[in-house]
Amino acid sequence: MAQIFAYITHKDGVADDSALELVEAAKKIDSGAKVTAVVTGSGIDAVCNDIAASYGEVWKIDNEALSYPNAEVVRKALINILPADCIFLVPHDTFGMDLSPGLSIKIDSSFVPDVVDFEGIDGSDLKTVRQEYGGQASTHVNCDISAGAVINVRPGAFVPDESKSAGGSVVDKSGDMGDVTAGRRFLEMVEAEAGDVDITKSEILVSVGRGIEDEDNIEIAQELADAMGADVSCSRPIVDQKWLEKSRQVGTSGQTVKPKVYMAMGISGSFQHMGGIKGAPFIVAVNKNPKAPIFQLADVGIVTDILEFMPDLTDAIKEM
Repeated sequence: MAQIFAYITHKDGVADDSALELVEAAKKIDSGAKVTAVVTGSGIDAVCNDIAASYGEVWKIDNEALSYPNAEVVRKALINILPADCIFLVPHDTFGMDLSPGLSIKIDSSFVPDVVDFEGIDGSDLKTVRQEYGGQASTHVNCDISAGAVINVRPGAFVPDESKSAGGSVVDKSGDMGDVTAGRRFLEMVEAEAGDVDITKSEILVSVGRGIEDEDNIEIAQELADAMGADVSCSRPIVDQKWLEKSRQVGTSGQTVKPKVYMAMGISGSFQHMGGIKGAPFIVAVNKNPKAPIFQLADVGIVTDILEFMPDLTDAIKEM
């Protein structure tokens, strides 16, 4: 069985939630595998030590050139460090989509993007599951791992392994990274303008999608949010219509949120939207379409019209 590695994304000294999800993803590939984490960056000792509790081994690649996650530089470092024929798991986010295709070409291995599940190994084929058409259909893809593979795993697709019982060690691989010069370079970080509500700090979110139908109906969601002590957020189509400001958007092209409760009202549940939800909140999904992908991830799913459901729920909460 090929050795399994997991790429750890992090920010401000804290590993992303996907770090613990990749542990569980690796177990679906091989329940007995010793998984090695790979952490790149500058001044990353704290992240490595924290991740060592969940991985059998952590490979640290520390260099000033990696202080900003430039996929071109990281790719060069990984080519020199990863062993041949390994399986390399990467979160399917904007950085992972930049990093992985080129990496698979350079190390001459298979590449599968946006994987949501694994169904075991048959000979040299790893059976993976992807979603197409906004989650309306699942596709089963056989990935040839005889020469290794780079696999992007959708954030949120696997329940995080919170056990932290691995007790792994940190191995410094910084001296093996080789030349990390790059044709592109980091210039500056431009922070998004703060909105009137910081949804990244909200414990309860009432989030609306296309099912809200009209800008005037946003007020119905706001009344429910007020009754619950929540804030209103949204999916991208609502921002595109300019019904709510960009700071209210949840998703890979919007804000990353970690609420305790997430009310998805009229939201289909595309991976771009769900990629912005971290921390395994309690998800309540309300949608008229019983086949909406959001129902596969929701703790509670209700098939009905949100314009009828939200006022009824608001009244019930007020009565309580």
